[in-house]
This record gives sequence, structure tokens and C-alpha cells, in this order.
Amino acid sequence: MASDNGVTKYGSLQDKRVFITGGGSGIGEGLVSAFAEQGAKVAFVDIAVEPSLALCERLAAQGFIKPVFRRCDIRDIPALQTIMQELAEQSGDFDVLVNNAGNDDRHKPEDVTPAYWDDRIAINQRPMFFTCQSVLGGMKKNGGGSIINIGSTSWHMAGGGYPVYTTAKAAVSGLTRGLARDLGPYNIRVNTVTPGWVMTERQIALWVDEDAEKLIDSSQCLKGRVLPWHIARMVLFLASDESSMCTAQEFIVDGGWV
Repeated sequence: MASDNGVTKYGSLQDKRVFITGGGSGIGEGLVSAFAEQGAKVAFVDIAVEPSLALCERLAAQGFIKPVFRRCDIRDIPALQTIMQELAEQSGDFDVLVNNAGNDDRHKPEDVTPAYWDDRIAINQRPMFFTCQSVLGGMKKNGGGSIINIGSTSWHMAGGGYPVYTTAKAAVSGLTRGLARDLGPYNIRVNTVTPGWVMTERQIALWVDEDAEKLIDSSQCLKGRVLPWHIARMVLFLASDESSMCTAQEFIVDGGWV
């Protein structure tokens, strides 16, 4: 059913407990806002404190349930899991997990050191497994749940300039499909949402120049621009009961590029 502003309202998301990584800006900000607007109880982590706190206050001022923010560097797995456990103990086990955090810094193959490799994997791939591990017990007790891992079209299109990032993002599909098989018996669904080139503030500031605009126009089937709310709407669907038989799948939101 659609809400007054034209956005689909999912009744099954009302009061659901949602945990999001990297929720303070960009796609993550769109996700936190979208779930809050559905009446969900959102908790998220990020390393950027000021924008995250401002987001919480803005949503509360709009009349939604105020999200809970905790600063966390997701490379620190024990700290991440401790935060998730504390939040679950305070507000209840999570029904929805969205693994969104990532960093697509550019790098040349010849410049990658073992330390740089490990750091990129520690941001873009490793936390996804351990957040899933953290919510598993609670979702089993709840009788099910939904895990959504955010991928990237970069590896689909053989994108160059960040090979460690594309490696990590390609691994998202393997994690999703493997966990979907293991967790399916507990009614826990696991899916990937794969954004195309999303026009976040960071992307626009760093990489979206005139040549990039021409590339987008020539590559996408649709001539608009992919925005954070496009990704959020797909995630909402996969978190809701409307997608109750969707698991082990990749849903690409890229305007028809790949």
C-alpha cells in the first residue's frame, strides 16, 4: 500500500528492529531515513559522528522514532560485535541487518601492499560476515529475519582503478548465496542489493565530472541518475514480508548499465 507521499508503506516493517552499517551519509543515510519513515526502530554505526548525530536529530524532529547511533570503526570486529550485542540487549534482537558500509578509494595494482590489501578487505568484506554471525542467534529466536548485503556493479562491468575493492565486492555474492543456504532452514533470508553509480555527495565531489556524466548517459538504459533513495526502496522491499520467498538473489539497481 502506498503512503500519502507516494512511497510504499510496508506494514510488516512497523517497529521492526534494524541494524545498518555505514548509516551516516550517502546510501547509508538514505537507508536509515527510509526505515525510520516506515516506523522501524533503527540502529546504525559509522565513523562520522557529526553527520550521524545530525541525521538522528533530523528524523526525530520529523516525528519518526529516533535512530540509535554508535560510533564504530568496522575494522574492529570485537568492538562491532560488542555494540551489536549491547543494542540487541537494550532494544531486542534485530529483525533486519543491512551491510552497507564500504570504501571505494582508488588504487593502482602495482601500489597495493599486503597491509593495504588487508585494510581494504577489513572495510569492504570482512565485517559483513561477522555482523551476520552477530544477528544469527537473535533471528533464530525470532523465527526469521532478513539480511541485505550491499554489493557493487564495479566488478560486473570489469571496472578498473580499484582491484581490491572489486575483489571484495565480488565476494559479497558468494557470502550471500552461501549464507542463504545455511540460514534458510531458520527462515532467515539473505540477499544482495547491487547499486550502480549512485549520486552521493562523495561521488559527485570526487569523480562525477563532465566525462563521467557522458559515460552515465551512454551506459545506462534509463537516462536519469541513480540516487540513494532508489537503493533504499529495493532494500525496504527485501526487508519486508512482501519478499518472503526471495533469498540467495542479487537485485541490481543501476538504471540498466550492466
